[in-house]
Parts: sequence; C-alpha cells; structure tokens
Amino acid sequence: MIETLKTLCALSGVSSHEDQVRDHIRRQVEPYADEIRIDALGDLIVSKRGAKATGNKLMLSAHMDEVGLIVRSVTEEGYLKFGCVGGIDRWVLLGKQVSVGEKAVPGIIGRKAIHLTTAEERKKVPKLTELYIDIGAKDRDEALERVELGDICTFVSEAVEFGSGMLKAKAIDDRVGCAVMMELLKEDLPMDCTFVFSAMEEVGTRGAFGAAFSVTPEIALVLEGTTAADIPSLEPNRQVCWPGKGPVLSWMDGGAIYDRELFELLRGLAEERGLPWQMKHYLSGGTDAKAIQRTKAGVRVAGISAAVRYLHAPSSVCSISDVEQMLVLARSFIQAVAER
Repeated sequence: MIETLKTLCALSGVSSHEDQVRDHIRRQVEPYADEIRIDALGDLIVSKRGAKATGNKLMLSAHMDEVGLIVRSVTEEGYLKFGCVGGIDRWVLLGKQVSVGEKAVPGIIGRKAIHLTTAEERKKVPKLTELYIDIGAKDRDEALERVELGDICTFVSEAVEFGSGMLKAKAIDDRVGCAVMMELLKEDLPMDCTFVFSAMEEVGTRGAFGAAFSVTPEIALVLEGTTAADIPSLEPNRQVCWPGKGPVLSWMDGGAIYDRELFELLRGLAEERGLPWQMKHYLSGGTDAKAIQRTKAGVRVAGISAAVRYLHAPSSVCSISDVEQMLVLARSFIQAVAER
C-alpha cells in the first residue's frame, strides 16, 4: 500500500483540479467496482457489493485534493503573482519548486534576498504580495506564452522513505485515506460499501456534502491525515498527536462531534486486535465529517486518521506503520458494522 500512497502523492490535485488523482484512482479500482460515477462537484463515487446486501448503510470517505497556489497576475518583468488555495503557512513557501498549469511549467517561489531585508522585516511572516513565482521568463509577454491567469500551481516534492519507518511527501493529507480505500476496494467485503473520493475538502468540505447528500448513508467512516504537531518547540499541551503511535481516533474536531458509539466501537476493535491508537490532545482543524454529518436528516460519523507532521506544507511526514494500521482498523470496522 505504501507504493500506492507514493504514487498518489506524486500526482497533482489542488482543490477543484483533482483530475489527475481522480483518473488514476478510477483506473486502479474499476476492475473491483460494481458501479462508478463522478458527480457535478468532481467526487469519484465507487460502489461495491459485499457478502451482505445493505444498500447505502455504510460510506467511506477520503478527499483527493491538496493545497496549492493559483496564478493571479503577471508582472511586466515576467514574474507570477499568486494566491493560496487552501490553508498554507506563508513561512514555508520561499524557495519551493512548483509546477504551473497543465503544461507543468517549472517555477520557483522567490522573494528579495535576506541581505536586502530589514531587521524588522525578518521578524514578520512575508505577505503574499512580497512573494512571486519565477518561471525564468524575460518579460510578461514571454511568461504569458507559457502560463495563463488562473493556472493552478502544485508543489514539487519527491516521496521518500527515511529514518525509522517514516515517509516524506506532499499531499499525504489526504492521499493516505485514498490509498486505504483503494486497498479495501481490492478485497472481498462483508457488506455493501460506497467509497467516496471527495473533491474540494481543503476549501470548505464542498465535495463531501454533495456526495453524502447523493449517497444518503446511515454511517460514514472518514479516513484522513491529521495535524501531528509533536515538534519540540511546541508546548506539550498544544501537541496534537504523534506519528508512530498508531491511528488517531476522532471524537471531536473543529467541525464535528463524532458518534460516541462508533468511536467506542473503533477503540474496542483496536484494543481487541492489539493495535496502538491515540486521540488528539489538542483540537484543531476539521474533516469532511463536518459536511457529511449535517447532510439531510443527519449521518452518524466516525473517523480514523494518520498523524502527519508539517501538514499543508510542500513536504509532510507520516509513519508507515500508522498507515498500515489504518487499513487494518478500517477493515475491522467494516466487518463489525456488517455484523450489527
């Protein structure tokens, strides 16, 4: 499954431009699916019949999109001015390589050299207006021959295994959830399941709302990457969770309170199978559960996440064992729901 995750992370899929990711997933899961459709928002909805006919009782969801940039204007000198798509810390942008537009034009995010900044400027987060993308164009006309206003920019970051079972890549949030669902689709399932590879989570959980409204499940399991924040400079009471200590079981976040009975089911399954698990020690962020939970008459939601360092950055880090344990726990959850 880790090779599947590496392949997914290498693809470009900034919010509302998930085509590469969606097309790849569709090709890979089509032989195992009973029905595949793409809705108006770009969600890939895959249905697979299991040993027990339950219709739309259970939906699994993971989002395909990643954070990125969008070209807003071009200067007379040929530099690209840009905005952010999704939440990005501006500190991490300087010097990063990006791929611009469908032509995959290479570019570098720049700012004036540190030698030219004042002591006061060095204390502050650079404004987006101070940053630009350099594509090596000599002027505006040449730049516009290569790119267009509105082009999406994706971070360029190789997926690399390193250290004690760690993986570095862009877009681990949430290609990790997509990889788990792709593996589950290859297996014989104990019940009917609908798998939603959702679009536009990073810009307001937009795709999941439409998909859940269409599928109308009773129960939804959201598979995600979540903020680890286990770095030494952060106070212990603000550290969220820790890579390598097992899947994170969601009980509450910035957008949803998860179903208590389903949370206890996940916790019990993890303990029965000897899987390490953890909860968030500091609540931050949100997932597609926010949108799914509020659909129609309401949906019972549960969540399993992998702890990811440097979330929404060009290079994120997760534990390979956590990803593998997510798969085991999700598989066990499906079995348990089938037996209820």
